[in-house]
Amino acid sequence: MNATILTVDDSRTMRDMLRMALTDAGFRVIQAEDGLHGLDVLRQEMPEVIITDINMPRMDGFGFIEAVRQDAKYRAVPILVLTTESDEEKKLRARRAGATGWIVKPFDPVKLVSAIRRVAA
Repeated sequence: MNATILTVDDSRTMRDMLRMALTDAGFRVIQAEDGLHGLDVLRQEMPEVIITDINMPRMDGFGFIEAVRQDAKYRAVPILVLTTESDEEKKLRARRAGATGWIVKPFDPVKLVSAIRRVAA
C-alpha cells in the first residue's frame, strides 16, 4: 500500500516522528505546519488519509477539519485527529466538524498505522 498521508502539525518533532513511522510502513507522507498550510497543500495533493493536530497557530485543527469538509472533493477523505487533548467535549467537537477518529499523543506507531489502514480501506 503506497497511500498518501497528509500530516498537519505545528511541531517539527512530531512531523518528523510521523514521517518516520509512516514511511517505514510504506506510506507516502506530505506535511503541513498548521491548518492554513494544510489547505494550501490540499490544493495540490489528494491524500487517502489526513492526520491533524488540534492546537496549532493560524488555523487550529477544528477550523482545518471544517474547511476540508466544506470542499466536496475531500468529504470522503478520512481525518484522524492526533493530539495531546483527551477532553470528551473536544472529541465531540472534532467529530461534529467531520473527524473520523481521535488518537492521543504520544502515539504508538503500530497502532497509528493500523488505524490508518482501517479508515483507508
